[in-house]
Amino acid sequence: MGRLVPAVTRAFDILELFLQGDGSLSAPEITRKLQLPRTTTHELLTTLAARNYLTPVPQQPGRYRLGVRTYQLGSRYAEQLDLAAEGQAVAREIADTCDETVHVALLEDLDVIYIAKVDSTHAVRMVSAAGRRLPAHCTAVGKLLLAHLPEEEFDARVDGRELTRMTPHSITDPDALRAALAAIRARGTATEHRESNPDVSCVAAPVRDSSGRVVAALSVSVPVIRWSEERERELVALAAKGAGDLSLRLGHRTAR
Repeated sequence: MGRLVPAVTRAFDILELFLQGDGSLSAPEITRKLQLPRTTTHELLTTLAARNYLTPVPQQPGRYRLGVRTYQLGSRYAEQLDLAAEGQAVAREIADTCDETVHVALLEDLDVIYIAKVDSTHAVRMVSAAGRRLPAHCTAVGKLLLAHLPEEEFDARVDGRELTRMTPHSITDPDALRAALAAIRARGTATEHRESNPDVSCVAAPVRDSSGRVVAALSVSVPVIRWSEERERELVALAAKGAGDLSLRLGHRTAR
């Protein structure tokens, strides 16, 4: 684990003070509660206010309350909670139809995070958990989400980074990954054959919000003993249906 940055820790300590009390605090109160030097408190408050995490209280010099940026972060978090809840409901419907493991995942840097999961009832099935992280380039959901990044953003995330090899089938060459992502964009769905787990294949489809932006992906994972070209076609269609249903729940409407 890396070293904690003292200045960042102190800034968060200040923000967390606002979880208590009547909603506003003065610089002397913050100094006393956190036992910080006055100069340090002033610099931190100035920085937080400049970034709109805090805002001065009108007609009360030196007194602060939470700023609009904290509301925006909270709203974004709430949106993800809604996505997780809706994703779990849709994943349950798809899993009930195909009796395979279904996930909904988000992209964070070069990882995917599973925010919803419903297991297959088969004795042989994929073992995972909501909250798990995996390298995006090794998964169908991750490749699909990477495929929808703007090119410059993808380059910024990948350039100079080593792509983890999880199995002998994992893509570790950036140019090969770019070619795979171009094929996904053209096809609209993603498939992964034993790239994150040597015994599992997976298909995924994009989940869009009300603006049409791809915000998540829904996948169906199948042990290779139950995989075939015909099964792949069935599951691609089912993943697309599930992703479309989840998109509708998030307010997305397709063009008519």
